[in-house]
Amino acid sequence: MWELVPNLLLCLLLLVTLYHTETADEEPQTLKEPCANWMGGAPGYPGHNGVPGRDGKDGKDGQKGENGEPGEPGPKGDTGERGAPGTEGLSGFPGMAGMKGEKGEGAYVYRSAFSVGLTSRAPVPNIPIRFTKIFYNEQNHYDETTGKFRCSIPGLYYFTYHLTVYITDVKVSLYKKDKAVLFTYDQFQKNNVDQASGSVLLHLSAGEEVWLQVYGEEEKENNGVYADNINDSTFTGFLLYPDLDLH
Repeated sequence: MWELVPNLLLCLLLLVTLYHTETADEEPQTLKEPCANWMGGAPGYPGHNGVPGRDGKDGKDGQKGENGEPGEPGPKGDTGERGAPGTEGLSGFPGMAGMKGEKGEGAYVYRSAFSVGLTSRAPVPNIPIRFTKIFYNEQNHYDETTGKFRCSIPGLYYFTYHLTVYITDVKVSLYKKDKAVLFTYDQFQKNNVDQASGSVLLHLSAGEEVWLQVYGEEEKENNGVYADNINDSTFTGFLLYPDLDLH
């Protein structure tokens, strides 16, 4: 019997050592019964997974992250309603000066006109008829001593004449600068008084002259221009437009 004491003490010491090892690992195990030769058994198989535990409480909010990349532009929206008119803005700066305009008419009014009549029968042919009955000649551009109008203001002029025809035929010409520019012929009818007339527009330069004269071979032929106290023969002219370079 005393021979078994050392084996019992060795077995008891082994059990105490195993107990302390399992307690330190927090994995309590069932004590194995002593078996043949006092050796431990083979490890068992792992157990099945347990049921998942309940969700834990939400953690605290983390720090704000950095801004992400801009997204793609969205489609264009519908046009909105028109807003109310805004307040009037400030006046802008003056613009650049425009181009120079064309030369206009000056404030000065240019005048040149005459209207004269015959006091007796016309003189001999082929010389200017002297109209000495003055109706208007304020600028004195018509010379009654020569029967000629002399241009003092270059421009466009209107000339007209109305002649009483009596006793014989009439052939008259309007002259400009020693050249006939207008002809009038009237055939006298016996026991009657006729009228001959003509008018024309002429451009005159300064110094140019205009007049009327009878043309023909004989003194008594074609010289039926007539005037008395109840019949007039007149010659009239006036400036319509002065030349622009006068302004």
